[in-house]
Amino acid sequence: MEPPAARKWPGQGVLTRALLLGVAALALRLLYGAFVAVGGGWAPYPAVPATAVVGRRTHVQAGSPEAWRSHEWRRAVDFHAEVLGRHLADGLLDTSSRAVCLGGAQEALALRELGVAGAVAVARKRSPPLALAGDDRRLPFQSSSVDFVFAGRALDSSKLPADLAAEAARILKPEAHLAVLTSSAGDAYSHRSLQALFPSLQLLRSREINGPDASTLRELVFQKLNATQASTSTENSASNCTIGDHKLHLLTRAEPLIQEEPLKPWLTLKRNIQNIKYLPELADISFKRRYVYVDVGARSYGSSIGSWFRKQYPKQNHTFEVFAIEADPAFHPEYATRKGVTLLPYAAWVRNETLNFEINGDPGKEDEAKANGRGMGRIRPTAGKKMSGKVRSVPAFDFAEWLKQTVSEQDYVVMKMDVEGTEFDLIPRLFDTGAICLVDEVFLECHYNRWQKCCPGERSPKYQNTYEECLELFSLLRESGVLVHQWF
Repeated sequence: MEPPAARKWPGQGVLTRALLLGVAALALRLLYGAFVAVGGGWAPYPAVPATAVVGRRTHVQAGSPEAWRSHEWRRAVDFHAEVLGRHLADGLLDTSSRAVCLGGAQEALALRELGVAGAVAVARKRSPPLALAGDDRRLPFQSSSVDFVFAGRALDSSKLPADLAAEAARILKPEAHLAVLTSSAGDAYSHRSLQALFPSLQLLRSREINGPDASTLRELVFQKLNATQASTSTENSASNCTIGDHKLHLLTRAEPLIQEEPLKPWLTLKRNIQNIKYLPELADISFKRRYVYVDVGARSYGSSIGSWFRKQYPKQNHTFEVFAIEADPAFHPEYATRKGVTLLPYAAWVRNETLNFEINGDPGKEDEAKANGRGMGRIRPTAGKKMSGKVRSVPAFDFAEWLKQTVSEQDYVVMKMDVEGTEFDLIPRLFDTGAICLVDEVFLECHYNRWQKCCPGERSPKYQNTYEECLELFSLLRESGVLVHQWF
C-alpha cells in the first residue's frame, strides 16, 4: 500500500514563481550594472577618487546622478570631447586652463577626459564632482578669472540669453576664449543677433558641425577684448550706425512696395496687409535681451495695439514691452487700465518743445471719431502757419534721442508710426542720430494728398506731400536695410 501523497499548499506554486522571478530580475540588474561599468568606464565604489583619468574614460563617484551612467550621456560626452579637442589642438586652452562649461556636466567631463583637470560645469543644483550651483544671472566665479568658457547650447535653452552671455563675458579673462554651439543661428539675422550679445568680445570664426542627433549646429568662437580694445569698440558702436548685411538679406524676401499710386488707397493698403512678410516669419529672433513694441501715434488702445499687434503680430512666444506714444488727452484715461503698456502722453518730434495740434474731426462727431481711434490731426511747431481747425498746444519730445536711451542693439524693436505727416521730419531725424539702427521692423503709414473717398477725382487738401514722395521715403528705408512695410 502506497503512502498517501503529501498535500500541497495552494499558494506554494505562486510563491515559487515569484521567488524565481525576483532572483532573475536581480541577476539581470547586476549584469546590466557590470556592463555599464565596463563599457562606460564608471566605477561603482566610493573608494575611487572623484576624478581619475584612465585613457579616455573618467570614473565618477557612485553618488553621482544616475543619468551620468547612461549610454546617452556617454555619447554626449564623446561628442563634446570631439568638439573641444579641436580647441585644445588650436591652443585656445590647455590642460592647465580654468575652464567653465554652461551646457551641462557632460561637457566638463569631456574636458577632464582631454586632460583639463580644472574643468567644471554650472547647473541649477550642485552635483559633485563636476557641477557647481549657479544660474543665468550670476555665475559663481569672479570677474576676469576664467581661461575658457564653453557655452555649449546653453544660449538656445536659456530664457535669459542676454544675461547669460553677459555673465560669460564677465568671468572671462581678457584675451581668453569662449565657444558657443547653437541650432538657432542658421540665418544672417539671428547670427548677428547672437554676436551682439557679446559686445566686449570679437568673433574669431564660425563654422557648421554635425550634432550628436544628426542635426546641424553652428559653432562660434569669440575672444574677449582687452580694456583698450573694448573701449574703442564701444565708442565706434555708439558713434557709427551701419545697417549690416544681416538686415539687407531680409529685404530680398520682403513683400514688394506698391509702385503705382492706388486709386482707392483705403482699400489697396488695407488689402496689402495680407502680403506682409513679418520679420519673425523670416528669421529667428531668440537672441535678444528685450522685446519692445513702440506705437508712435497710438490713438486708442484698440486702434492697433489691441486689435493688431497683440493678436496678429508673430512673436515667437516672446513677451513684448509696449510703449504707446499719444499726445491726444482724449485717449489717455483708457491706458491706465491696460497692463503691460507704458503711455507717453506727448507728441513724437525732432526736439523737445511745445507743438500745436490741429483737431480736424467733424463737428458734433467727436465721440464717433474717438471710438474709431481718430483724434488730433496735424502736428506743427508753434511758429507754423495758421490752422483752420481747433488747435491745442501739447508738449513734444525728441523721439530719436528717447529711443537711443530706451533700447539697444541687443533688443528686438518693432515700431508702428502714424503721425499725420510728421514722418517726413521724424524719419530723417532717426537717420541723423543713428537711432534707425536700433529698429528691427517698421510699419509706416505715409500721409499724402491721396484721392478722397467722399469725392471722386479730388485729392485731400490735408497733406502737401505726394505719393511719389512717400514712395521715396519707403525706398530710402529699404535701401538702408530697414524692413519697412506700407501701413494704412
